[in-house]
Amino acid sequence: MAKLSSVNKNERRKQLVKKYAGKYAKLKAIANDESLDETERLIARLKLAEIPRNGNPTRIRNRCELTGRPRGYYRKFRLARVMLRDLANKGLIPGVTKSSW
Repeated sequence: MAKLSSVNKNERRKQLVKKYAGKYAKLKAIANDESLDETERLIARLKLAEIPRNGNPTRIRNRCELTGRPRGYYRKFRLARVMLRDLANKGLIPGVTKSSW
């Protein structure tokens, strides 16, 4: 089980990203649009820098839904490898079976 403070910090980051998603996308599009004037693009970059650091989507860490473990994460199941194996062995994940060859 991961530290509860780390899990909570990640949840706060998710909320901030959701809050600033529209503004972030609009400014990012302006900053990357090469058809615009350089000064407009620079202003957009400066406004991007004013957005809180945790409002950036890259700051979100993928964590297991059950344990909060950050490593060995499977996106398809939103679980860490340990919990994926445990639940799969118990037959709680539909369509997943133990392989043998």
